[in-house]
Parts: sequence; structure tokens; C-alpha cells
Amino acid sequence: MDGLMMDWPLVLTHFLERARRLHHRRVIASRHAGGVHRYTYGEFARRTDRLAGALTALGIRRGDRVGTFGWNTHQHLEAYFAVPCMGAVLHTINVRLFPDLLAYVINHAGDRVVLVDAALLPALEKVRDRLTTVERVIVMGSPAAPAATAVLDYEELLGAQPEGFAWPALTENEAAALCYTSGTTGNPKGVLYSHRALVLHTLGLSITDAFQLRERDVVLAIVPMFHANCWGLPFGAAMLGSSIVLPGPYLQPGDLADLIESEGVTFVGGVPTIIAALYYHLKETGRRLPTLRQIIVGGSALPRTLLEGFDRDLGVEVVHAWGMTELSPAGSVSRLRGQMEGWPHEEQTRVRLMQGSPFPLVELRVVQEDGREAPWDGVTAGELQARGPWVVRQYYDDAGSADRFVNGWFRTGDVAAIDDWGFVRLLERTKDLVKSGGEWISSVDLENAIMGHPQVAEAAVIAVAHPRWAERPLACVVPRPGCGGELTRAALRSWLKGKVADWWLPDDVVLIESIPKTSVGKFDKKVLRERFKDYVWPEAS
Repeated sequence: MDGLMMDWPLVLTHFLERARRLHHRRVIASRHAGGVHRYTYGEFARRTDRLAGALTALGIRRGDRVGTFGWNTHQHLEAYFAVPCMGAVLHTINVRLFPDLLAYVINHAGDRVVLVDAALLPALEKVRDRLTTVERVIVMGSPAAPAATAVLDYEELLGAQPEGFAWPALTENEAAALCYTSGTTGNPKGVLYSHRALVLHTLGLSITDAFQLRERDVVLAIVPMFHANCWGLPFGAAMLGSSIVLPGPYLQPGDLADLIESEGVTFVGGVPTIIAALYYHLKETGRRLPTLRQIIVGGSALPRTLLEGFDRDLGVEVVHAWGMTELSPAGSVSRLRGQMEGWPHEEQTRVRLMQGSPFPLVELRVVQEDGREAPWDGVTAGELQARGPWVVRQYYDDAGSADRFVNGWFRTGDVAAIDDWGFVRLLERTKDLVKSGGEWISSVDLENAIMGHPQVAEAAVIAVAHPRWAERPLACVVPRPGCGGELTRAALRSWLKGKVADWWLPDDVVLIESIPKTSVGKFDKKVLRERFKDYVWPEAS
């Protein structure tokens, strides 16, 4: 017997219309070179209508791909809704891609139109003659120099359109957005999201035990809009009526602190590298941000010093989340259960540093090398696999990656363990483990221990070939300013004793000015491995 409920399509248009009707007085703030642009959701919705009309006039139809090559701005936000709600596919393009990969993803996606921030136009023009499908380029803002190729002006296009737009009746399984993985090995892979997936993802991240987004929140989206749907924050804010603050390219800690202060930000989402820089800025300047209540951190492991520093010095809760582009991106979040509230502080901290338990509707499991599912004992490790309504089932136009999917599960490539509370502890990307004498060393755990040292700003651990042990860990460390020559190999190894197993201690420590980052702010260990591939160990190692 079937139920007798309405078959109502789960489409992003609902969030746009909800923002228009229920939240039209709430404010959107967007940082630009001249200051901060502020307008309401009501004005935003009317401009989104005009953008959809302009794209329709340019010949964009359902299923066509429209690329965006931009920072977090109000115009980019308008495209976030106009493109999918008119039935086209929003392809958010990573602004930090090298030219070859930039041309690759645009051509692979088949973008017909690209919307580009004026400051980024020169980067796009470098590959313009290699773009085989792009018919029009629309510039958001005023270019510093005349464009070398024919472009259209975003504001002029919107100004030429009448009020209102007849949004089509979409089906929930139509494609809404397209993001590409960061492509640390091989070409980036496309993840094609449906309306249904993004609507369910938005509902999932907004519940109390997930991101805890609220209508009264003022959300600062530091995570790039070109990365993994900006973690779903634009959709969640529009659905709930949270004010949203967009920092543009101004991501220096002082700029972010100014924006949090001026806009009364309560909620921040970003990667650890930027959040750490903000913390040290606040600590060194003595600034306080009284409106800020919560920071969601994801993208790489959360250092203990950051979690405890915000707790202790600023009274701000930092929450660790995990996800992937392939998961839309939210997979798990680490919030203490009610039964954990009475636990000792050290035990609570251990749990909060984990990747957490799965979001509702997402299922996670760990599979060992022999194919058996690992028990949830917090110790037995294997490959983390995921399934659920917002998990990818195949990559876009990429038949060569079928091995990433097995019996309805997506193979993440992460090594993890799950405890009997259902909390995931991510040990490593498979390729980043150090295999020493036949035993595995987690570079992530070792990095977290090293970054607990008061004189360490950042640390990345890589495997380097060793004549006796096959591989040994090399610690690449960025010292905190002003620490002088005190941060030596001997001093760091001595400090680590008792914090990690003796055989985990790095055989050497190299001090470097900065750790290379991927386009989304993660440590780029591929670059470090290449740099130190011929490293000669000290004789005593």
C-alpha cells in the first residue's frame, strides 16, 4: 500500500522563493574594494530573476552548463540560484587552477557561458583561445584594464531585463550544479549534483546536531564558493533566513576580523589554515569578537591548539566537520552527545578532534584490505566508504573511475576507524601514510602532535625513502615568528616523546618558510614529496 502524501519535487527554487517571501528583510553583505555592499534577500531575489532572464536571452536552456569564475560576492550568490533554478547547471570553477587544468575543466564541463570576476578576467583570457564550448563571457565588476576579448557586462545585462521571471517547473533529479575535485592526482573529476541531493543536504546540515544554522545567525562564508557548493551555506542561509556575509578576495585575518565586527557575524565556516591565521591575529592584537559564537572547520585535520585556543581565549566554539566534494560535501560532524557532557575535559577534547558521526541519511563504513567490514571499535582501520542521497554514484563523463564505486558505496580513499559511538577518526589519505618497517604511521596524527608545540605555526609530515625502514617520517615545519633557532630537531623530538610512540618520532625536521597549499587550502604534500624525494637522512637515523 502506498502512502497518500503529495509528490512534491525537492528543488532549489523553493529556497529562492522562501527567501523572497519570508526573509525579504534579512541582509546580504558583500565585501568589495570600495567597502561593503549591503542589500536584502528581497532585492537579491529580484536581481536573481533578472539574471535568469538575461541568461535565457543569451540562449541558455535547461541542462546547459554555466560556469562561474569568481570569489565570494553577491553577484556570485545570484548565480548560485539563478542558474540551477532556471534549469541550467551551475559549474563553479576553482580560481586557483593552473591554466591547463582551467581549460580542461571548462571544456570537460562544456560551459556555454562563463561569469567571471573582473579581477580574474586576465587569468581566463590566458586560456580563452583554448575554450572550445564557451560562447559568451560575462564580467562581474569593472576590469582594471580593457578586456582582450569580447565580453558582456553583468550589470548592463541585468539592467536590460524586466522585473520577474517565470521559473520552470523542475524535477528533483535534474542536474543543478557541477563541481570538480581538486585533482591532486590526474585531471580533476566532475561531481554532478541533483536538485534533490542539494535540498536534502541543506536540510541535513541545518539540524540542531549538525551545523546548528539559525534564522538569527549572521553567516560568514569563508569557504570558497567555487569549492564544494560553499559547503551548502548559501542554500542553508536562504532557506532559514540567516544573513550571509561574503568576504570577496579579502581573506587576510585583519580583514576578516573587521568584517566579523562590522556585520555582527555569529557563525563562520572555513578551513583550518585561515581560521588559525584569524586566531593568532586576535590573540596577538587583543581583539575580541563578542558576536561570534561558532566556527565550523573542515577540509583538513583540526589542530588541538586551535580548538583549545578559541575555547580558552575567545569563548568561541570550534566544531570539526568532515566531507568531500563527492558528498555535496557534508559527511560527518563532531558534536558531543548528551551522555558525554560529564566526561573529563581530555576525553571531550579527544572526541571533538575526531571527524564525528555521520549526518542523518549518510551511512559510513570502514572496509579492511580483505574486503570485510571493520568493527566499530575505534581501532580497526580500513578504507572509509560512504553512501546516501547526497553521495556521488559516478563521476561526470569519466568511465575510467568506476573502481571508486563498489556495491552502491563510494570509496573515499581515506583510511579511518569508527568507534562504538559511531564517531569517525580519519587517519590518513591512503597515499599520505608512512609505511615504516611494515607498520603504518599516521602523518595526520603526527602533524597534530607537532602543531601543539607553542613555537610551531604549521607542520606537514611526509614519507621519505629510508635504506633500512623503507620509509620514515620527515617533518616539514613552519616556525612561529620570533622563535629564533630554538626549534631544532632534538628539541622537537624531545617535546614529542610521550605524545606519540617512539618509533613514530620524525627522523628529521626541516624548517621551511611556508607549506604549499592546494587550491582549496589543504597541505599539498605532493609538492613536498617532490621537493624532498632525494633527501639524505642524518647518519644517526
